[in-house]
Amino acid sequence: MAMPVVVEIVGGTEADLNTVFDYFKAVDERFSVYKPHSEISKINRGELHLKDASKEMQEVFVLSEKTREESDGYFSITKPDGTIDPSGLVKGWAIQNAAQLIEHMGYHDYYVEVAGDIQTKGVDEVGQPWSIGIRNPFNRNEIVKVLYPKGKGVATSGTAIRGQHIYNPHDLAQTFDDVVSLTVVGPNIYEADRFATAAFAMGRGGVTFIEQLPAFDGYSIDSKGIATMTSGFEALTTL
Repeated sequence: MAMPVVVEIVGGTEADLNTVFDYFKAVDERFSVYKPHSEISKINRGELHLKDASKEMQEVFVLSEKTREESDGYFSITKPDGTIDPSGLVKGWAIQNAAQLIEHMGYHDYYVEVAGDIQTKGVDEVGQPWSIGIRNPFNRNEIVKVLYPKGKGVATSGTAIRGQHIYNPHDLAQTFDDVVSLTVVGPNIYEADRFATAAFAMGRGGVTFIEQLPAFDGYSIDSKGIATMTSGFEALTTL
């Protein structure tokens, strides 16, 4: 899916890392809309029916519909041109699956990141709790907040890197010129990622939506550099 992947397994071996990266490669082969031989590309061309697709593909479609319903329709894997692109859910789903794979190997201290969406657990290689920085969308070299997720997932949606790639299914003509970055912290990266995508599509109402979700917190930055956060977010910045 043309996204950078970073994995650290404390105490892990090269073989362990290769197993995780092989999993991500398999996900990419199945779900990438950029590869003509992928399952999702075949579905988009009408060459493969969902009922004949893999269990993983069918699972992602079910989870995507569930997310659409839970977000009042602000999350959708159907693009404005009518094609299907589930990457807004697949990324977090795949990271969460990779984290579970690492735990099945017997490790409990790890860091898994795909393009800024992160799942951690335990401590780093020097025994310290994992810390995650939120970048300034106007200056990618500057960190505006440091979080200690303590096993929670952290996902960020925005326009700083990929431009206007998120759309509002209720208003396809809408551009996102107000909120430029929204970071969501959830129970795990799958939950955080799917709702970060939906909440960003809501514009300024996204943080309010996240506030209303139990066990979630959010931090948005608008086009003027003004931050808005949920009531529990500040607690994530302390050990």
